[in-house]
Amino acid sequence: MLGYYNKLSSEVYDLGKYIGLSFGDVEFYYDRLASCKGTILEPGVGTGRILIPLLEKGLKVEGFDVSADMLEICRNNCKKRGLNPKLVEAKMESFSLETKYEAIIVPTGTFLLLHERKDSIQALKNFYHHLANGGRLIIDTFLQTDLTKDNGSTRTWETKDGDMITLESKITEVDYINQHTISHNRYEKWRNGLLLQTELECFPLRWYGVEEFKMLLEQIGFEDIVVSADYQYGQYPTKANQTITFEAVVNKK
Repeated sequence: MLGYYNKLSSEVYDLGKYIGLSFGDVEFYYDRLASCKGTILEPGVGTGRILIPLLEKGLKVEGFDVSADMLEICRNNCKKRGLNPKLVEAKMESFSLETKYEAIIVPTGTFLLLHERKDSIQALKNFYHHLANGGRLIIDTFLQTDLTKDNGSTRTWETKDGDMITLESKITEVDYINQHTISHNRYEKWRNGLLLQTELECFPLRWYGVEEFKMLLEQIGFEDIVVSADYQYGQYPTKANQTITFEAVVNKK
């Protein structure tokens, strides 16, 4: 299977979701984490859009990502701002670190890239194992509201060098039983009408029902689960297009 978040797609992510951009999530996560004295872990750290403002506000945050290209951009973004957090290449379902974290955060629906149920369950167990007693998991999900196959879309971005990057995307597979889609994304970088680089990405996304995901967290051992919609703490979702955030506590008796 083709990978995701390689060089071109990582560049596009950094252009479209630049450091300083917030969807209400940066403020929400800082508010929920402001009291943390220990270390926070962000799996799927990406280019640092959440990590960097949390670091700049004095929180102790480390991160990892499965994409080496994402990590390279994240390190450069940190370096520009005089930051040097611990960043490593790892997978959510198999990472092994010595630290017990006060909080683990997975913003922006990144967790849904684990489209195989067994991998997502193993990742949640891994989060539980790496949290200190009393530690918190805060994780975003969303529902998929467009399951139309082979209906393509095109987007464009201009780079700082004046090049143009295009993205053609379409859903090629919808698995209703296992609750995931597969999209094919074709990235192309152009300069003065000449194609410089192209990249084909196979992009998976899983979806969970709200109560389904809450029950999954409970089965793993998490307690005191709070569900929020669109970064309004404790407001249960009422619309299919809302961002859904779960906050859960580890209580190892």
